[in-house]
Amino acid sequence: MKNYKIYIASALLGLSISACSDEFLEYEPEGVLSSENVSSPENAEGLVIAAYAGIGNDEMIGPLTSMWVYGSVRSDDAYKGGGGRGDVAEIDRYEQYNLTIPDQGDAMAPRTWTDFYKAISRANFALQVIEDIPEADYSMKTTRQAELRFLRGHSHFILKMLFDKIPYITEDLTQEEIALVSNDVSDEVLWNKIADDFLFAYENLPPSQDEVGRADKNAAAAYLAKVRLYQAYEQNDQHEVININRERLEEVIQYANEVTGTLEDDFGNNFLDGFDNGPESIWAVQFSINDGTTVGRVSYVTGLNSPHGNVLYGCCGFHLASQNMVNAFQTDENGLPMLDSFNETDIFTTVLPDGTTPPSDGLTVDPRLDHTVGIPGRPFKYRNTVNNSGDMVYNFSWARDPGVYGYFGNMKEQQAPDCSCYKKEGPFVGTSKNIDFIRYADVLLWKAEALIQLDRWDEALPIINEVRSRAAASTQRPLDAGASDIYHIGQYTSFPSKTYAWKALKFERRLEFAMEGHRFFDLVRWGEASEVLSAYLNEEKTKRDFLSNAAFTPGRDEYYPIPQREIDFTGGVYQQNPGY
Repeated sequence: MKNYKIYIASALLGLSISACSDEFLEYEPEGVLSSENVSSPENAEGLVIAAYAGIGNDEMIGPLTSMWVYGSVRSDDAYKGGGGRGDVAEIDRYEQYNLTIPDQGDAMAPRTWTDFYKAISRANFALQVIEDIPEADYSMKTTRQAELRFLRGHSHFILKMLFDKIPYITEDLTQEEIALVSNDVSDEVLWNKIADDFLFAYENLPPSQDEVGRADKNAAAAYLAKVRLYQAYEQNDQHEVININRERLEEVIQYANEVTGTLEDDFGNNFLDGFDNGPESIWAVQFSINDGTTVGRVSYVTGLNSPHGNVLYGCCGFHLASQNMVNAFQTDENGLPMLDSFNETDIFTTVLPDGTTPPSDGLTVDPRLDHTVGIPGRPFKYRNTVNNSGDMVYNFSWARDPGVYGYFGNMKEQQAPDCSCYKKEGPFVGTSKNIDFIRYADVLLWKAEALIQLDRWDEALPIINEVRSRAAASTQRPLDAGASDIYHIGQYTSFPSKTYAWKALKFERRLEFAMEGHRFFDLVRWGEASEVLSAYLNEEKTKRDFLSNAAFTPGRDEYYPIPQREIDFTGGVYQQNPGY
């Protein structure tokens, strides 16, 4: 069990806290609270903790922490999975890019919108309360204000990635003013508003915090690097990159250089209970179990995604690796990625009568494959058995609907059933494993990306090789169930051109963060979503019939539609995204 977690229990404050009303514009939490009756340091501390809880208050339908639907299934990394296309059909529409009519009601993307604005309302309400407390009475006032602005910036950042045009809501606005905040502002203005919150955090947070989970200067520097990287790719109203801002790229390097951290010795540590808040974790949402609350604060956001055919798990076989993504882990005779030809040959396609899938002769792969994907015949979560009884070697029978979605599973977001972090509610699995928003590997590759775009690709070479060196060393856990050693990963000796370096960087990001929910947003940032995903669909639909009518529409499908109920609620103040 984790110690010193920041979480909220029902009786945490001794006060009655409600998240907010159904519509986020009525943003002050309801109940007995008002800024007048909670203006004390003790109650303010509780409101800050409630704001932290807000960013982790997600669920299977309405994710805030894991972007497996929005960033993984919507990309070339993964399929929806589950029991056919009609099983949670909303995600099927996202995967098919069939979103011409904005969602109403309590659908997935609108719920994510609402839940993020509930989190923002918690931060803003706490900021209002703290502003009225004299600093002489509240020594942590500035630090807590900085934490709250960090949390507010985080929520707005994710909303910007998902919906593009969003209203930026701050604590100094009245109800009447909030109702008039437009979502139709320039990218530059919106990015700067987000950056201002992180800049305030950066300038006012301590280098580290005694309580894990609280934002610190290190996390703020990392987030500033991320914001400036996204901001550097200036796009027109059709989401085409029309300029890459070199000044912003210099800021990426500046802030990335200030981030302290190291890579975990083993890649798999990042995805195992017991390694939370380790040297690679820069910013993570905190979860807990056996913490004195009724059910614990475990995460169920990936509760649909555990293997379906293994009785140790349960349900429901969602989020399955695509053949394209599995193919990407192939390496050449030098142990390097096959940047241009990786998808010419499908790997792990032969299923034997015992339900296993042997590697083909001569195949070599990056070991990160077996940390990421469940493959028949290979240990799942580094186990052959659980408690010397339950079979943990991934089997073809674990796939719920292999005729539709194939049989590759997901591994990073799973934990072994005998983990003390593991909790099963009915058929659904939750765990207390943290979800990292930013890993140190992220920061390294953001810096490498900026260097390449600034024509300094020689400086990016050792950074990318550092990430690859860690991958090469990550073969100590049981990965291959006695199969011949097929791992072969090498170093880049040089980048002969910017074009080559750019391909290497993009490929490294895909391998390092496969199925963590980053891929779609990377493609949109680079202005390559249409090209890459159209090519992916053209090939993948020859292997997976369910994609036969999928089609990516450039200028529309880079972002989700603004939920129609929000447009209606504001009387048309919000403008819809192009193409919807």
